[in-house]
Amino acid sequence: MTEIDIEKENKAIAQEYKELLRISYQTLTPEDKKLIRKAFDVSVEAHKEQRRKSGEAYIFHPIAVAKIVASEIGLGATSIAAALLHDVVEDTPTTVQDIERLFNPKVAQIVEGLTKISLVQRDLNVSMQAENFRKMILTLNDDVRVILIKLADRLHNMQTMDSMQEDKQTKIASETLYIYAPLAHRLGLYNIKTKLEDLGLKYTEPAIYNEIVSKIRETKEEQDAYIKDISDILKKSLDEEGIEYIIKGRPKSIYSIRRKMLAQNVSFDEVYDKFALRIVYKSTPHDEKFVAWKIYSIVTDHYRPSPSRLRDWISSPKSTGYEALHITVMGPKGRWVEVQVRSERMDEIAEKGYAAHYKYKNGATEESGLDVWLNLLKEALENSETNAVDFVEDFKMNLYSKEIFVFTPKGEIKSLPKGATSLDFAFSIHSEIGIRTRGTRVNGKLVPLNFELKSGDQIEVITSQHQKPTINWLDYVTTSRAKTKIKNVLNENTKKIGEEGKELLTRKLKHLKITMSEQVINELVNFFKLKTSLDLFYRVGIGAIENQQLKDYAAQKSNTFINFFKNKMKRSSSTTADEDIHKPIVSSNYDMLVFGKEHDKLDYKLSPCCNPIPGDDVFGFVTINEGIKVHKKDCPNAIGMQSNYAYRIMSAKWIDSSQEEFKAIINITGMDVLGLTNQLTKVISNNMHVNIQSIALSTDAGIFHGQVAVIVRNNTILKKMISNIKKIDGIDKVTREYKT
Repeated sequence: MTEIDIEKENKAIAQEYKELLRISYQTLTPEDKKLIRKAFDVSVEAHKEQRRKSGEAYIFHPIAVAKIVASEIGLGATSIAAALLHDVVEDTPTTVQDIERLFNPKVAQIVEGLTKISLVQRDLNVSMQAENFRKMILTLNDDVRVILIKLADRLHNMQTMDSMQEDKQTKIASETLYIYAPLAHRLGLYNIKTKLEDLGLKYTEPAIYNEIVSKIRETKEEQDAYIKDISDILKKSLDEEGIEYIIKGRPKSIYSIRRKMLAQNVSFDEVYDKFALRIVYKSTPHDEKFVAWKIYSIVTDHYRPSPSRLRDWISSPKSTGYEALHITVMGPKGRWVEVQVRSERMDEIAEKGYAAHYKYKNGATEESGLDVWLNLLKEALENSETNAVDFVEDFKMNLYSKEIFVFTPKGEIKSLPKGATSLDFAFSIHSEIGIRTRGTRVNGKLVPLNFELKSGDQIEVITSQHQKPTINWLDYVTTSRAKTKIKNVLNENTKKIGEEGKELLTRKLKHLKITMSEQVINELVNFFKLKTSLDLFYRVGIGAIENQQLKDYAAQKSNTFINFFKNKMKRSSSTTADEDIHKPIVSSNYDMLVFGKEHDKLDYKLSPCCNPIPGDDVFGFVTINEGIKVHKKDCPNAIGMQSNYAYRIMSAKWIDSSQEEFKAIINITGMDVLGLTNQLTKVISNNMHVNIQSIALSTDAGIFHGQVAVIVRNNTILKKMISNIKKIDGIDKVTREYKT
């Protein structure tokens, strides 16, 4: 680099630093500014030799992360300093002790938490990424700000990912959609959640992302005009009432449009509520509720509301702290529009999560606001002994879940995730009550323990001292709190029986002249096809392993050499039988798929969960027992696999799809027009290289339904046929069915 370039870069760095101080959401004292300046200087010095993949000086990354922490998450000086220093310990000789000496224990603790997340030892049996997430989530116990800075770090990495390899982009984007976006949602950071989701889609499904972006641009003028029409009508009435407010149109995020297209099986043009109208009003705390309902009555005076789609998050705020009134009304041209009503305080909380909460609490410090937040999330962390992938799955399930509001017998309100059961409710009151639950009454009526609750239900729990959880209870609950508690109790019982079983096994082996050792335990675990030594001891304890089976093991042990060959023969015959059951649709002779950079020709199976056919975008997933399974890139399970098991993903590509035929099922709906069936069969049979395997047609009150199973050679032929069917008069929708 020339001296001029370096000078230019240094000016840009100084400019970024000034901007950081200017955009801070918190009011910074002179001490705060000193702390931030010192962190900035240490970071600049530590990273001076480093550059990012894009070629720019590395220091721009920590500053960008600090800017997100300061303005979008709204944290104070301690967090801004920690964000500036977040990569220093990992990437340079500086230690956590140096940070503590130079700054203070709080900054050092947060930087250490962020470094802990990055330095994860790879475990061969468990997904490294799931382990990484588990470590990250567990840092909530230390300081929630670790997670917040990690979210800011992830957002900036997603914004600057263009220069990375495609497989790395997919992996990072999948992780983002799988855990980081739900986490931001759960923490009330809706802006960050939306950005993470949109960027996640950009790298996991680039073609769809670009298509939606271009269509949003095309329809922008029309949508702006539509929003203006509604705003002009509402403004007149709001002004007459003397309400101070601003109205802004908010387009639906790209990711949520995509989600709606998938969920409802519709095209972009058929997604009607592609935008919302937000009314943010000024009010004193005392009048907040009153003004919100006043605005509601003005909106519904002009536009007819949908009663089933009124959401009152003001009377019962979400557990993320979100407060607002959502009204869905029938706007001009017969289109549904969502109107969100929020006070300025509610709007800030929706944008900044709990950073805004403590701003509105008199005399509250940054920590006390975060304590409230922390308590909401600690439930998921009560048991960290489970398998990392299960832990992350459980945690994730409780991140995005919608809420219901139910009542205790005394009329207290409780918030639970949608889909929660009466047994979940018992555990939400107290784990001891959950464990002793004998029965539940909902609205005065005795119901099963797996009864799914609805908002407004009143639940009474009947307990008994003699009641104990059973393994079936795990199927009766959905919340991770209840699952964790039940597993703990079941594990305690298992451990107790396991200890007795271990003693019993030692005695039985002694009788067979075998001394108990680690090697013997491992051999027994393999011999009985179990997973852990505890499984073995437990089975001995409950009498599931009989003396004769142990004698068989002893005999096998004394004749290991012969048995080695026997097992080998057994194994090869059983795998052949197994292969017959799971025989892939494609014979391996055709070499239609190639894997990895070298275009290797490997054995594979087409996964039944998404039923890929030649021409579909696919990837290979290396399973433990069934070799390579091939999935479509938009398979419902793809994000989870790419995120949790990135190291088992293989790139895959079709190279020759002309030699084999595949089955595809097409669903058709339309109006029952005379001669439609005749037209339909004619169009399908006129398509070259398409054979009809089966056809089922029915009509109901003037609506036509058809399901056609066809045999095709590849995706291009199928798409052409679908396009021709859509042209038939009376046909409304044609979709390809995937097995779920």
